[in-house]
Parts: sequence; structure tokens; C-alpha cells
Amino acid sequence: MRARSPLVALVLLALLGDACGSNHDKTSAAPRTTTTRTSAATDEPATASPTTSARPQPLADVKLELTTVARLTQPLALAVRTGDDALYLAEKPGRVRRLSGGELDPTPVLDISNLVTNSGEQGFLGAAFSPDGSRLYVQYTDRGGDGRVVEYTMKGDRADTTTRRELLFFDDPFPNHNGGNLVFGPDKMLWIGMGDSGGAGDPNDNAQSLGTLFGKMLRIDPRPSGGRPYTIPPDNPFVGRASARPEIWAYGLRNPWRYSFDRSTGDLWIGDVGQSAWEEVDFLAAGSGRGANLGWARLEGNHPFKGAAPPGAVGPIYEYRTSDGCAVTGGYVYRGKQIPGLTGAYLSPGICFPR
Repeated sequence: MRARSPLVALVLLALLGDACGSNHDKTSAAPRTTTTRTSAATDEPATASPTTSARPQPLADVKLELTTVARLTQPLALAVRTGDDALYLAEKPGRVRRLSGGELDPTPVLDISNLVTNSGEQGFLGAAFSPDGSRLYVQYTDRGGDGRVVEYTMKGDRADTTTRRELLFFDDPFPNHNGGNLVFGPDKMLWIGMGDSGGAGDPNDNAQSLGTLFGKMLRIDPRPSGGRPYTIPPDNPFVGRASARPEIWAYGLRNPWRYSFDRSTGDLWIGDVGQSAWEEVDFLAAGSGRGANLGWARLEGNHPFKGAAPPGAVGPIYEYRTSDGCAVTGGYVYRGKQIPGLTGAYLSPGICFPR
């Protein structure tokens, strides 16, 4: 599917968000589906998750109709809030908008456009609510071109800007590969996807270095402790390891633009944007992936890129050639009820370019 306009991307995002619900609203009713991954070292398929007889029908047989729900400026993220039926939509220039009952609130939930650089891959990048809905977390590129993760306390349907509290600052030397997605996982921890900081081919080798937060999946408890504005979960894989950042859960990523947890199984799906040849979707089954190396920039997908493949690298569950014309963005496993034929299917819209 070609994304013909920002509106089309928003409509699809709203559909998936409504279908998938809150990431921390887990159910066990829907069955797990068959998936396979390819090892980074070989082309042999390996089972990525248990199989059942329940599978989605052929996707070519599923009919979708898109409906306009709102008109926004550069919409790029969606968040849901516990106890609230509204959808919260982020606009790249620096605003969060509330859509309820089919009506878009004219007053932004949050407007920090005066703090945001909106250019190219820079801008307001992600938003997530705490599991109890009392706090809003956002990530954006500031006026100096650096990344920030910030917390705001909610007062009614608005973020109180006087409660601003900064959790993380990323001194970013390049304007691209910023990641920026924020998700509270089934574990109620805040997950942060960070790109390798940019520059073609990861020139600073950030993704393979455990001494930097770039090119990583990060996992923190956003409540302050120990002199930090957040708490390091004690079961993070690199806690206590010299020269390694304890916030890291997995590494070897180029630009994990969007990722999500399957609300039925807890599995983590990551859309990692490729360099010039291969786009990939990474899969970490629930309870696994602790300390996983996903290969970049030694590998692009399953293919050699720069240097030798890292020992034990976890290959993508799916890859396709960038020459197909679409950059992967990441998506959701469908667990809704309105389109039974999609149950268990991973839906990932792509950003497609004219050839």
C-alpha cells in the first residue's frame, strides 16, 4: 500500500491503534500464530514462536475501507490512555491532539512546538501514557538538534507544562536516524527505541557499542531513584557491567522507527529501517531478547554490511529489498474483533517512494 498523504497514514494508524488497544491491556484469548525467523549466520529458518492451528486468512482476501477521521498536520504517532476512549495523536511540529467521539479537540493536549526542530527526520517523535494514565511521556528533537525524553503530569485532558521533568538527553551529532518511539510494555516499563544517531553506515559504530544509548532498545522505570530521574530495572541485561549503559535491553539497531508488543502474547515486534538494500522486521518473543544483538551495522538484515557478523546475532523474522520501494515503519499484531481475517497478522504500513 502506498502512503499517498499524511492523512492516509493517520487513518491506517487509527485503525490499528483502535484494533490493538493499549499495550499494557493484555488478554489471553487470541491464539498465537505461526512465525519464522532467519538466522543471521545462515539462511536456515528457525521457529520464532509456538504454532497453533489458528491462522489469519490470506491477506489478499481481506477487504479494508479507509475512513477519514481527522485532518492533522504531519501526524506520526498515536497513544491511548487508560480509562479514556479517546485517541491521542501526535503531530510532528510538536503537538498532541485528542480525538474523541469522532471530533478533534481544537485545543492541543500539549503544544511544545516552540521547543521542537521540525525538519527532515527531526521533530516530535513519540508519545506514551503511563499505565495509570496520569503522566504523558514524549520524545522530540530540540532546537539544538538533540533528543529529549520528557514527562508531563496530566490534569484532566491536558498536559500541565509546569510539571515538565526531563528523563533523558541525547547529544546527537546527526539529524537522522532518531528513532523516538515510546511504549509502555506489558512489564509496565518504558521502552525507548533509539536510532544509531545517523550518518550513513553508522560511522561512529554506535549500534554495536554498549557505551552509548544510540542504536538500542532501552528499558527504564520512569520514576526517579538513586540520583537519576529514572530507575534502572534490576533485570536489565547490562546492569553492573563495566563500560555498558544499564538502560540497554537490546542493541544492533539502525533506526527502530516503530515497534509494538503483541497484547495477547507480549512478543515484541520492531520495524528497523534499512540502509540501502534491506528493510527488516525484528521479533523478540516474550521473555526473550535480553541482551540480544540484532546485527547492525555488521549486518543489514541477514546480509554482510560492515565487518564480520557478530557471534549469536539475532536475524530478522522478515526482510525485503529496499529496491521494492518502501521503507519499513513497524506496526501491530492485529487482535481486534472487527476484521476476524486479520487476527494474528502483523500489519506494518510502509513509507513508499515513486520509482
